[in-house]
Amino acid sequence: MARAPTVSRRSVNVLLDHIAASVEVGEALPTEHRLAALGEGSRSAVRSAIAHFFERGLISGMKERRLLRKPLQADYFDVADLQSGTERVRQVLMELIYQGDWPPGTEFSEAHLARAAGVSTISVREFLIGFSRYGLIAKKPQGGWRLCAFDRAFAMEVAEVRQMFELAAIERFATLAADDPAHAELERLIARHEQLGAVMPARHQDFPALDRDFHTFLIGSLHNRFAQDFYDIVSLVFHYHYQWDKGTERARNEHAVHEHLDILQALARRDTAAALEGMRVHLASARSTLLQAAQIRESAHYEIGQRQQ
Repeated sequence: MARAPTVSRRSVNVLLDHIAASVEVGEALPTEHRLAALGEGSRSAVRSAIAHFFERGLISGMKERRLLRKPLQADYFDVADLQSGTERVRQVLMELIYQGDWPPGTEFSEAHLARAAGVSTISVREFLIGFSRYGLIAKKPQGGWRLCAFDRAFAMEVAEVRQMFELAAIERFATLAADDPAHAELERLIARHEQLGAVMPARHQDFPALDRDFHTFLIGSLHNRFAQDFYDIVSLVFHYHYQWDKGTERARNEHAVHEHLDILQALARRDTAAALEGMRVHLASARSTLLQAAQIRESAHYEIGQRQQ
């Protein structure tokens, strides 16, 4: 079978969750129309998913589609296999900035990023050109790219728009039906947060990736392309572009894990008011940290300027 496109692979995983929870062995799968709604994809994506199920021996045929067995982990696509070239570039860039401690002013090449992400330089260039409109990276006249700094005004703008999107995401999630596949993902996120919280602070450096998944999950419930694009900025600013004061990083990450859990558990018990309040508390903490980091950076630049005079 030919490699399915990213949207089809995502649909496969979402539909496998639904099958595991709601379809008994011997029962027929829902109609293509219903599967398209459940899998948040097109009819062509659903047909590709059905072909995958048949190939894996999950269903009796392409037309009858009776379930022969419950899904196994091997039936799912790996998370890395769900990423498009653009998504892979985004993730690798952010990991390089965070793990490599790239401060504002760091320069890098398209070829370097392409090798690290395992994609073509064309994919890298397309992502960087699109991302550069936010002013956090800039093309160098001589070639290559440079990370740019931001100030407190930029930080406040990001925080204000972030609050608007994320509170709306909480309200939207609360309207989902009880059998919506998003609830299975919610339970997985709760389990991942509980696992990380149990090994904190020793594993606090694992938090940024979990934080990205937490917020991406919520923003995804809006089904809003502008909100999705905006969260690229949030991730870069809050965890990768700006290198925090490492002395408080461990405590900050440990605290954020518990804030996330408060929100997720409130959503799981369908307590929208508590989830909204938890999100407000979490965003206030993030905004305070971001402004503090911007102030530290500005103070450092001022001191350097004073010494050079």
